[in-house]
Amino acid sequence: MSKRRNRWLSLLAVFALVGASCGSDSSDGGSATTVAEDDSGDTTADTEAPADDGGDDTPDEPANTDPIKIGALTSLTGPFTPWGIPSSQGMQLAVDEINAAGGIDGQMLELIIVDDQSDAEEAVKQIEKLHEDGVVAVGGTISSGIAIATSLVAEEAQIPLFLSKAGSSAILTTDSRYTFRTCLPAAPMIASPWAAYAQQEGFTKVGAIIADYAWGQSFKSAAEAAFGELDGIELQVEVAPVPEKDFTTYLRSLEAFDPDLILATGHPPGTGPILLQTADLGLDASVSGPSASLGAVVAGVGDDVAIDRFVDYSCADYFSDSYADLAPRYIANSGESFMEDDAVAGYGVVTMLAEAIGAVGDDPAAIGEYLHGNTFTLDGMASPVSWTEWGELATSQLLLVKVGAGPAPEGLNAGGDWYPEKLFLSEPLEPFVP
Repeated sequence: MSKRRNRWLSLLAVFALVGASCGSDSSDGGSATTVAEDDSGDTTADTEAPADDGGDDTPDEPANTDPIKIGALTSLTGPFTPWGIPSSQGMQLAVDEINAAGGIDGQMLELIIVDDQSDAEEAVKQIEKLHEDGVVAVGGTISSGIAIATSLVAEEAQIPLFLSKAGSSAILTTDSRYTFRTCLPAAPMIASPWAAYAQQEGFTKVGAIIADYAWGQSFKSAAEAAFGELDGIELQVEVAPVPEKDFTTYLRSLEAFDPDLILATGHPPGTGPILLQTADLGLDASVSGPSASLGAVVAGVGDDVAIDRFVDYSCADYFSDSYADLAPRYIANSGESFMEDDAVAGYGVVTMLAEAIGAVGDDPAAIGEYLHGNTFTLDGMASPVSWTEWGELATSQLLLVKVGAGPAPEGLNAGGDWYPEKLFLSEPLEPFVP
């Protein structure tokens, strides 16, 4: 038991402060990439277009060789790194591949990667600097607290800002026009897929442990509403403080209830300890996560605990042909062992931006208008991506998966035999109206 306790204590770092949902970057491709390490100076690689050796004596309009700059403002340090690093690496892969194919009408992309340090104040400082540097858009936001702060800057500056795992319902307003969710919909949209899955499986009792703060209470309300509409399924909710580490009391209460599924989605900091302590107590129930990094969970709690017991939701379709084609390229480009859904979303952000820039140019306001007017079918994503007028996902479908024993399909998990198993794909979710 002491060995498991040590594992879940170490896993706290993975789940700590994950109110959003709640490796370093490497490349040898042809992109120009700036990594902003501090406020004093950036290191920039210049990209030059090939010389024109045509024989026409008529002077041509000089080609624009300036790179088109995209910002990756995400968490490379701090508690959100298991989500932030894959997001930036997915963006990097897309930039590398677009540049290797000739760029956008011959113009190269430059990804400026900035660490928000999992801190809202630092994130505001960095997005303002990215705006000064002339980026056309910013992606990679993980934390809801960071998203709330940076979305205000993005809306005022009219720069498209892409959220990956920032699920707070307070981020978007009816006046939002430049803030876009990509991987995770608003918190009130999260509970209904779990209720539909429980109904599909014939579950009669579902337990939940939620954290007593905004995200947890939002999930609690959504879960009570979603399960309240179903006949034959009881829901028992336990409310724990955000810093709680020992969930024995709450799990003992649920043990008497004997649930088929324990929803830990509403307590992101406690998901790892809840998973481990459920196993220690011998509770025969799956435990749901907060759209976590599957690789980090397996590494943190161990195969013996995660396999067949940890279930989670994803914006990536790990079973599609497009994911099977994309993931090996990502693994080779990033050096990571598995392509998380944040990496898929990051790749999709740059893909959408490239299409928009090719259609309307590099004006951020025009790019934002183009994004609102189109639906995108993206490699590896579980559903098409489109938005409401205020930037909520309009056609979002969540894929529920469990960590399975594998073997993983060839080339899709370089870190082990485990692989996600499909549980349930939700119907398109009704967009949340702020």
